[in-house]
Amino acid sequence: FVRVTVPSLTYLAIDGHGDPNTAAEYTDAVSALYASGYAIKFAFRARSGDDFVVGPLEGLWSSDDPSSFAERRKDAWDWTMLIPLPPAVTDADIRVGLDTAARKKPELPIDRVAARTIEEGLSLQILHVGSYDAETPTLRRLHAELMPAQDLTFNGPHHEVYLSDPRRVAPEKLRTILRQPVRAID
Repeated sequence: FVRVTVPSLTYLAIDGHGDPNTAAEYTDAVSALYASGYAIKFAFRARSGDDFVVGPLEGLWSSDDPSSFAERRKDAWDWTMLIPLPPAVTDADIRVGLDTAARKKPELPIDRVAARTIEEGLSLQILHVGSYDAETPTLRRLHAELMPAQDLTFNGPHHEVYLSDPRRVAPEKLRTILRQPVRAID
């Protein structure tokens, strides 16, 4: 794990609850996020003449029962799925994009997608290569060994940045940044 300071960043965000592998809500939320992200990209390009690449999917993960992560009880998980937005995207681009996405994809929960600025600050992160379910030992080591040894505690939800597309990459080759915002123990 390395220490990083994550600046304030703006994302498209959608919140939900449940197992990301089985909950229809999750699939619909990610579809709504991408539909919105691409509509904003096109609104930005129409306004500015510039372009940007829609960023990778990211996720914030939490639960009222932290043991649900170690025990892999995914139905107890709360999630916020994210797509980063470049600084040049304006509030007007976002409004136009969300309106367009809602018109074109009325079956998706576009009304739940919103821009959100997140400032994680001091964080510990590592590149994980392997399946999502194989993250558990690494996260246990972070929580039980590394954070206590550095007198650090949690300062926000667990954050994952998905660098690979699980539809195209074998599970053992998935690349995911695992990030935990932290703060010094008082």
